[in-house]
Amino acid sequence: MSTGWLIAIVIGIGAVAYLMAAQKARGLAAAADRSKGEVPHSLPAYHGWFAFILATLPAIALFLVWSFATGFIVEGKITAEVSSRIADPAQASLAVGIVHDAVRALEALGLTGDKVPPTFLALREAASAAQFSISEAGADYMVTLAAEVSNDHAMYRIIGQILVVLASAGGAYFAYRQVRLRLRARNKVERVVLSTLVVASTVAVLTTIGIVLSMLGETIRFFSEVNPLGFFFGTVWDPRFAAAGSGGSEGQFGLIPLLAGTLYIAAVSMLFAVPIGLMSAIYMGEYASPKVRSIVKPLLELLAGIPTIVYGIFALITMGPFLRDLSAALAGGTPFIQAQSVLTAGLVMGVMLIPLVSSLSDDVITAVPRAMRDGSLALGATRSETIRRVILPAALPGIVGALLLTGSRAIGETMIVVLAAGVAAKLTINPLEAMTTITVKIVSQLTGDLEFNSPQTLVAFALGLTLFVVTLGMNIYALYIVRKYREQYE
Repeated sequence: MSTGWLIAIVIGIGAVAYLMAAQKARGLAAAADRSKGEVPHSLPAYHGWFAFILATLPAIALFLVWSFATGFIVEGKITAEVSSRIADPAQASLAVGIVHDAVRALEALGLTGDKVPPTFLALREAASAAQFSISEAGADYMVTLAAEVSNDHAMYRIIGQILVVLASAGGAYFAYRQVRLRLRARNKVERVVLSTLVVASTVAVLTTIGIVLSMLGETIRFFSEVNPLGFFFGTVWDPRFAAAGSGGSEGQFGLIPLLAGTLYIAAVSMLFAVPIGLMSAIYMGEYASPKVRSIVKPLLELLAGIPTIVYGIFALITMGPFLRDLSAALAGGTPFIQAQSVLTAGLVMGVMLIPLVSSLSDDVITAVPRAMRDGSLALGATRSETIRRVILPAALPGIVGALLLTGSRAIGETMIVVLAAGVAAKLTINPLEAMTTITVKIVSQLTGDLEFNSPQTLVAFALGLTLFVVTLGMNIYALYIVRKYREQYE
């Protein structure tokens, strides 16, 4: 039985438990003598959900624990057997991987018992015939070990499935027996829902912590080999990759050119996106009729659904050559705008950011109380005066928060910059020349067959952590402003 079918059976048992518990609760409520104070505490639906929860959640939890435990046991068996034959840790790790491949091949081919090939070569030939790739470095004992592990997998799977189904049925039976008039089913269900929300919030927080920790360790390794002052205040980016495994630390890792390019391109994109997006939001919030708004707003927000790689291709083959040819025509033959430049990346990224600015600003503008508009108009102000002197000042904190969120989105963009601004890390104030960003260099430093033991590779983690801190700070400040704005009008 596959995992999908097992979960379907558990959910089916939960659905049956829901119907039976709810029906029993309705019967008890109908037969209750209210003159004697026999009043049900919870609605029948809460009894049903209580039964559904007891029939599904413990069973699913048991399935996860059983899967983890059996996987740990099997992995220990493979590691112990391989370690007893191979002393070198690196070779043993490689052999463990080969055994896992052999196990997957046996299970995919359905080979058990006498059908298991006697040698690793025979298994490899059978797997190759079925378009299943296995390493050539295996030994014959690995086939026997893989067959044992495959049998253990099958046995553990069957036992686990039986236990899960029994746990689900037992939970359903227990919940059905618990149904009575004064059972606080609503409270129990709400506690489960609250616990689920807390777990979801905890996962979000732990994910953020995990991201930081995953970069922090490698960043510390990088700064143990490179001076932090040279990284944060250096003006030259020239990592000069050393040969793999040589551990060479040659090169200069100045952050300033990358940070300057990141902020410069983001600023150009904001200069293009903010006026258009803000004016679009004002039009849709204050001037457009409901019919026009229902059409224009979704069409504008379609820009947000276009993949960034498509914007990058547009910049590479259309916008960049157009600006170059236009500058060549204006200068009489010699272009003064490069096809890959800050201007090209900023304009295309600005188009991508327009729906973000427009949508967030529109929500903020429409949240301004109607009484403020009516009061201004009643005093004789025109609609444009009302917008300039009443609505925009009132919505300014929210708009600033929206712009900061948009700016953090621009700082983290990669694909548009790669194709539209190039990879040249240099300091310049000319927007018509090429620059690059932190995200582009993170990609370039981690591209190819590299070893994570040299500063040339570890610098990507330092760059990522720096960018994370910058964008996190902007997001926190933006959320602070938005929260302050919302509290003002609640």
